[in-house]
Amino acid sequence: MADIKRTGEAVWSGDLRHGRGELSVESTAFTGEPYRFATRFENEPGTNPEELIAAAHAGCYSMSLANALSEEGHEPARIETRATCTLSTQAGGFAITRMHLHVRAKVPGIDESALKEIAEQADKACPVSNLLRPGLEIELDAGLL
Repeated sequence: MADIKRTGEAVWSGDLRHGRGELSVESTAFTGEPYRFATRFENEPGTNPEELIAAAHAGCYSMSLANALSEEGHEPARIETRATCTLSTQAGGFAITRMHLHVRAKVPGIDESALKEIAEQADKACPVSNLLRPGLEIELDAGLL
């Protein structure tokens, strides 16, 4: 299979505190989505880079878990993943320091212990987890729905 490339774009105008930007993705799932200082650092409604990273991680991990379960002979009925990305203040600025994956799955015929073991395997196979893992703590909390 050939390499797959996906594109995201950002346009920013003005300084950090008073400026504003727009985010778009190649698929047009969203185009010109506004973001600004207050949506990132002050919890004002709107998007920000950290929640987009969290959504990407939740989506990728869910697919990785579905694949790992299938490879072990378990057909997942539903996988719910909530990723929480932590942006921390550090000397000289900010850093993304932690990602918490809260995963619940409905998988007929599997017990919680087996699910947790397969969930760990899925984390090791998840491309986004592997991208983020160097330098980032990833905490996985997996259980049955």
